[in-house]
Amino acid sequence: MSSDKSQSKTLLIDADLYLYRAAVGAEEEIDWGDDIWSLATDLKVAKESFENQLTMFKEQLETEETILCFSDTQNFRKEVDPEYKSNRKKTRKPTGYAELVIWAKSKYRHIQKPGLEGDDCMGILATGPLYKGNAIIVSDDKDMKSVPGQLYRPNDDELYDISEQEADAFFLTQCLTGDSADGYSGIPGIGPKKAEAILGSRPDWSLVEAAYIKHNLTRDDAIRMARLARILRISEWDDESNTHKLWEPRRAEK
Repeated sequence: MSSDKSQSKTLLIDADLYLYRAAVGAEEEIDWGDDIWSLATDLKVAKESFENQLTMFKEQLETEETILCFSDTQNFRKEVDPEYKSNRKKTRKPTGYAELVIWAKSKYRHIQKPGLEGDDCMGILATGPLYKGNAIIVSDDKDMKSVPGQLYRPNDDELYDISEQEADAFFLTQCLTGDSADGYSGIPGIGPKKAEAILGSRPDWSLVEAAYIKHNLTRDDAIRMARLARILRISEWDDESNTHKLWEPRRAEK
């Protein structure tokens, strides 16, 4: 559901996504003649583009507080399944992207956690004691609908209030359908409509598990997909040891 814009909240920015877009937009082909071409990025243009995005977010949501959330170079999901996001191996980052990240980290308040994606950082902060109810996730990644709290999707210019029940239902749906963009399959042949029929009006982990078994898969298969799909919340993070906790079914059951 959409919501009225809120004041004085901290924006948790999907920095991976918006820095990437800024770098892509500033990348140009150069013709050196004699059939020699190269790519170059004007970092001044990329920086200005990113700063313009941040300004727009702050104006739309009426706040000045931001935290950029970055992915670590390591990803714990690859330990759960080595094929996670393997479909992206041949996708190159825009020219100058790494330098743009260094610049952004040097200029803006940011967070990066060992082994986590930026999505997880947003999810942990949004559900933790410091920012719960006082933050807005800013991302166009649909996976962030699995995190309770406020989510602003700039492409739609919509601010959503996502309840814990709605977030849990979206997460369970992802467990069933998988996500081709992230390289995990869920149950082959199960799309959003079939997932909705399986989960019904009272989504519960037991329904997901039963669907896997019905399709000649196992409980372990279901848990593995859930751990790939799960955007971490504060319950799956240990601040003292700075380590994640693998999602367990009992945490999904209320």
